[in-house]
Amino acid sequence: MTSAPSTAQALGEALYPIARRLLAGRTISAGKLGVLGYLDKHGRASATTLAAVQTVSPQAIATAVRELETLELVVRTPDSDDRRRIWIELTDAGRQRLIEERADALNWLERAVGTRLDAEERAALEQALPALRKLGPLA
Repeated sequence: MTSAPSTAQALGEALYPIARRLLAGRTISAGKLGVLGYLDKHGRASATTLAAVQTVSPQAIATAVRELETLELVVRTPDSDDRRRIWIELTDAGRQRLIEERADALNWLERAVGTRLDAEERAALEQALPALRKLGPLA
């Protein structure tokens, strides 16, 4: 006899294909997009902060920042008071790239919600958003 799937299992099974579709057209890794998104939302940050928020090692953030800097999506700027501290900042090109990377996925999601769900289902989804946000990162 098979037991019914747990809520966590059912949620994972429901979210997995949505997440795959949202990430399908990306040209930058999810981790690097996370860095760009954090900088867009919070402003400049240190590598230590970015590593903590992304839950990766300082070495991984250093590599990601170097690659983003090569693409001219971020710049590193020494702190004016403490020259040992380096700030990582989003460039205008980085902000534009973030918008572009998100656009296709968000457009698809808007269409899917608008065409596949009826008004009652859309309302239920809206009501579930606070609970879903609590499951996300603490950043």
